[in-house]
Amino acid sequence: MSEVSYAFTRTLPGRGFTEVVQRARDELAVEGFGVLTEIDVQATLKKKLGVERRPYLILGACNPPLAHRALTAEPAIGVLLPCNVDVVEGEDGTVSVQAVNPRELFKVVRQPGVEEIAEQVAQKLERVLARI
Repeated sequence: MSEVSYAFTRTLPGRGFTEVVQRARDELAVEGFGVLTEIDVQATLKKKLGVERRPYLILGACNPPLAHRALTAEPAIGVLLPCNVDVVEGEDGTVSVQAVNPRELFKVVRQPGVEEIAEQVAQKLERVLARI
């Protein structure tokens, strides 16, 4: 999986997809995130397009106190929420986790205080990936 500025990525050789999904959920909870949405990309593309692909799950994670602060600072910021955390199995069977980088994502919002919130969320997501 290639590195991009808008996402944090951690590759976990030797770890199974189901195990990594559970670890991601557990570590998100430690940092105060709940999973609001779950999108099974593999199943959706199979159903809608007949396309076969490796497991790919998008977890829509939300830290309520930080989301509240962000929405208070800029009500329209909701279009950038929740923070997506993806668990992806590559062609070689290696599982990776990637999380949105709010430092990059929230650059489009020009409201006082949002940069500080983005930094706090980024630090939490970086800790989640480090512990998985």
